[in-house]
Amino acid sequence: MADPSSYRPKPGQIPDSPGVYKFRDEHRRVIYVGKAKNLRQRLANYFQDLAGLHPRTRTMVTTAASVEWTVVSTEVEALQLEYSWIKEFDPRFNVKYRDDKSYPYLAVTLNEEFPRVQVMRGAKKKGVRYFGPYGHAWAIRETVDLMLRVFPVRTCSAGVFKNAERTGRPCLLGYIGKCSAPCVGRVTPEEHRDLAEDFCDFMAGRTGTYIRRLEKDMMQAAEEMEYERAARLRDDAEALKRAMEKSAVVLADATDADLIAVAEDELEAAVQIFHVRGGRVRGQRGWVTDKVEAVDTAGLVEHALQQLYGEEAGDSVPKEVLVPALPEDPDAVSEWLAGRRGSQVSLRIPQRGDKKDLMGTVQRNAQQALGLHKTKRASDLTTRSRALEEIAEALGLGTAPLRVECFDISHLQGDDVVASMVVFEDGLARKSEYRRFQIKGFEGQDDVRSMHEVIGRRFRRYLQEKERTGEWEETPAPTGPVPAPAELAPGGSVPGGPGTDGPASGEPAPGAVVSGAPDPALVREEPREDDGRPKRFAYPPQLVVVDGGQPQVAAAKRALDELGIDDIAVCGLAKRLEEVWLPDDDDPVVLPRSSEGLYLLQRIRDEAHRFAITYQRAKRAKRIRSSPLDDVPGLGETRKQALIKHFGSVKKLRQATIEEICGVPGIGRRTAESVAAAFAAAAPAAPAVNTATGEIIEEDDGGSRT
Repeated sequence: MADPSSYRPKPGQIPDSPGVYKFRDEHRRVIYVGKAKNLRQRLANYFQDLAGLHPRTRTMVTTAASVEWTVVSTEVEALQLEYSWIKEFDPRFNVKYRDDKSYPYLAVTLNEEFPRVQVMRGAKKKGVRYFGPYGHAWAIRETVDLMLRVFPVRTCSAGVFKNAERTGRPCLLGYIGKCSAPCVGRVTPEEHRDLAEDFCDFMAGRTGTYIRRLEKDMMQAAEEMEYERAARLRDDAEALKRAMEKSAVVLADATDADLIAVAEDELEAAVQIFHVRGGRVRGQRGWVTDKVEAVDTAGLVEHALQQLYGEEAGDSVPKEVLVPALPEDPDAVSEWLAGRRGSQVSLRIPQRGDKKDLMGTVQRNAQQALGLHKTKRASDLTTRSRALEEIAEALGLGTAPLRVECFDISHLQGDDVVASMVVFEDGLARKSEYRRFQIKGFEGQDDVRSMHEVIGRRFRRYLQEKERTGEWEETPAPTGPVPAPAELAPGGSVPGGPGTDGPASGEPAPGAVVSGAPDPALVREEPREDDGRPKRFAYPPQLVVVDGGQPQVAAAKRALDELGIDDIAVCGLAKRLEEVWLPDDDDPVVLPRSSEGLYLLQRIRDEAHRFAITYQRAKRAKRIRSSPLDDVPGLGETRKQALIKHFGSVKKLRQATIEEICGVPGIGRRTAESVAAAFAAAAPAAPAVNTATGEIIEEDDGGSRT
């Protein structure tokens, strides 16, 4: 536990202008991000007597090891930068709302030639118009089914659409009049897009125009004695009215507004949002958060606004936002919202009338959501704490292992040997820090030797990170060769993101000041390599779990000993009897079958096994799909496909002469010679046989056997 006075900035060093500040821990991870109108006054509050601080604030400042700040011009810039950093660094002490589920949206893909109406979840895509969110996907499908009578927009998948184009026959919806069948040319692309835009206008709340138009056409058809057409128009109008009735009018004057309510206690808070468009509730969603920082209702509202509108723009931000309490600086937040929308946004507390009554409904929903969440989560929090305590007691650890890493080896009869590393923090999976390894130190099947290699590589990289950041003064001489960075394949990481070695993108804005800097004038400097995001293998666990028994545990312990690491516990979980093995112990530790600690170890081990076997299968599939063409230098995917298409199969390409290969457009003689040489060097594989029928399976167009 750090003493805040050890990293407290010197008097007068902190500017009294607006800005954003970051607290970092001893590993340079960002653990808290905040903003302030006056940085000097705000940061001074963190360095008062610990007894006077809120318990959560006290925990944060004693976990931190340094504080930095960035000066900005306006409070709106501070709000935007705070949101960006919270999203980028994911600080553990900041309020972070999490959805209890992925809400479905009604989406219209206006970015396609023939827009499609469908249910979508997850991140929003550019060029797609969204409506909602809805509580259930079936509610979207019921609404769409009613509206397709009037707006027969395409709803089929790309595969169904292309098949209809190829065969010249529309799907069932095309035959019953619920699709305009653009796949077979019944309407032009422009006519179909007009239908999709009319659909969007109706969903956006402009309903009266279409109903009045249908009723006018109905009356005209009746006067002209076209009674069948009049009846169809009557049914269309009734369908639109039924679709509108699914969302009753709650606010007059076709109001567009979002209503946000908060229910909270000492530990958690729930937020409910009602999206009102055209006076009707068009969507509802809810979030829940642990109050890991000392924050009041106004602060919770501000965090909710940041998360709700941080990625939105245009009409997705309504003209009016109603909240139970105004943020600390409502003018700055309103200006930020107006910038997202492109026009004025009203942020206020409803005082009377229908809006106040509706806010009461939203508040009741928030209270119910918090009660339901606590009913579901209370046992989970208690269970996880008990499980970690049981593991610590069974293994003789001084404290509960808050970070656990588990390793597993996977292969298929000695081929494609790989390993996985999964990470659990506070009893929950942290998938962003999962890692994958290829075993390259030797050939063949040897789980014990593979485990030794993987543990050695993982913690050798940990020591290298400590040495690079200055946390390690004397690096012990590692035994064995140091693997190249290319040997390590991060699981699910992207270049420049968590788990990569190169410079990371999205660096903090210029203007950061590191506390204790000798020259306060150098306020535009900040080390780029210490950006606060998770580094590859940079943070040590309290416990290493290996999938296996005594031999695997001994190999893991030997790898740590060779690196001079003696402060990390090691254990193994054997599958046969679910026994827990410790280094240098001849007898295993047997946890009761009802033990929460054993159940947590099993979940961690099973997750490591799942991650390893998924990687191994992917490598095997890639190897099976490979062909000699992959080894031809300078031959890209386009020219590979051209060769296969020209000859019809890899088998026929192998039998072709150099002159015949030169006849393929885009293939010169040098490339043709390289292709022929690659096939000549590749030993012919034994023919594959279907064990059920006994027939020989020929190679397909992609170079693999089918």
